[in-house]
Amino acid sequence: MNATTQAHLPIQRAGIPRTVWVLGTTVFCIGTTEVMVAGLLPALSREFEVSISTAGLLISGFALGVTIGGPVLTAAFLRAVRKIALVILLLVFITGQVLSALAQSYSVLMGSRILSSLAMGAFFGIGAALAVEVAGPAARAKAMAVMFGGLTIANVFGLPAAVLLEQQFSWRVSFWAIAILGTVCLIGLLRYVPRGPRPSGNLRTEVSVFRNGRVWVALGINALGQAAIFCTFSYLSPLFTNVSGFAATTVPLLLLLFGVGCLIGITMGGKYADRYPLGNLYIGIAMLVVILATLSVTASSKTTTAIAVFLFGVAAFGINPALGTRVMRESGDAPLAASVNTSSFNVGNTIGPWVGGLGLSADLGYTSPAWLGSILAATCLALVFAVATFSGRPPLPQHDSAAQVAQSPSPPLGRES
Repeated sequence: MNATTQAHLPIQRAGIPRTVWVLGTTVFCIGTTEVMVAGLLPALSREFEVSISTAGLLISGFALGVTIGGPVLTAAFLRAVRKIALVILLLVFITGQVLSALAQSYSVLMGSRILSSLAMGAFFGIGAALAVEVAGPAARAKAMAVMFGGLTIANVFGLPAAVLLEQQFSWRVSFWAIAILGTVCLIGLLRYVPRGPRPSGNLRTEVSVFRNGRVWVALGINALGQAAIFCTFSYLSPLFTNVSGFAATTVPLLLLLFGVGCLIGITMGGKYADRYPLGNLYIGIAMLVVILATLSVTASSKTTTAIAVFLFGVAAFGINPALGTRVMRESGDAPLAASVNTSSFNVGNTIGPWVGGLGLSADLGYTSPAWLGSILAATCLALVFAVATFSGRPPLPQHDSAAQVAQSPSPPLGRES
């Protein structure tokens, strides 16, 4: 960090600055709107008179917007004052939420979702760089854990809360709630985020990190692993009610159970992926293969479904640190690299719901996303094994520091999260 930055930013050598807490809360807000549509699919399907698989494309559309918009907007704001960039991005996000709440057609809702998503990847990339600067070396890892932990909390509390609001009031209320929370976060950004100097980032330098072929391999593994997760996750709600026989009022509790599994998974992954990155991937992805295959076969049992959903959360988020660490390690703290890392997960978030929707459109039943997800997970596991075998070393570093693991952004379950 240069002297100019130190002169403008209120760096703290112990503890976490309020700036980071504001960023983490904003990440929670943005992460919730990404994942909550998975719980709102039945209501949206009825409202706009479209199939569940077509409604599921609202998840893919959001992820596609993150994938494209994140790197493009991060590059566009590379030399902009970070506070100004974050405020603009959050205003775009809030506008998208308001339009979603007011949408009278499926196409308008899709457009407003994509508008909201454009801000997500760039906010993560720019916000991550700002959080590191503000916190200083002594609180670097803690700051990143708080910021990207917002995605995990979005899955644990944000998703069930959004579904509960839909059941008690309307799906529109869920979007209004996010718009209101986003406005509160905007006030926090204006009040607590320092203006800071104009960054000295160079686009050529930022892009140069992508000349490393191993970065692209890691990005591909991220995308495939996330596709396996979202292929199933996106269609859990109709599986719960139409196959397992749960009442609609029970769905928020089941999603909360999934979120608790995510919290346990990310905790375990962060602890062991540092020392055993390859083992973490092998065990976590193998768990996904078995759990999703089991869910597809035994979904008619309420007890088995509940257990499988919990373990699904553990496995899905347990591989997060190992998946994301490689890209961040190879590229450092570059905002563009952080944004592309997030985009790689959202490529999977785009592909997964689409693949799961193909199974539904082909009348293969509500269990088809689970076994299709199992196949995707098996393919990802084979890719990891192949890369580790033929490259002579695993696709992830053997000994990353705890700080590096904490830097890694969780996926849009995560991750984005």
